[in-house]
Amino acid sequence: MAAKKKATTKSVKLVKSLIGCKKDQIATAYALGLHKIGDVSVQPDNAATQGKIKKIIHLIEVTEG
Repeated sequence: MAAKKKATTKSVKLVKSLIGCKKDQIATAYALGLHKIGDVSVQPDNAATQGKIKKIIHLIEVTEG
């Protein structure tokens, strides 16, 4: 039998301001549920979330779980 993949999550925290960022980066932060500095969002660890994280990695902190 194949082992089931365990569903994992990532915790994303906005640590830098969105002021001066490109519109698509601001939209990405909002899509992750991050509106102001200090906001934390728990997201599923999938390809879509990883792409969003990669786009704004300079503005956020990411932790497992």
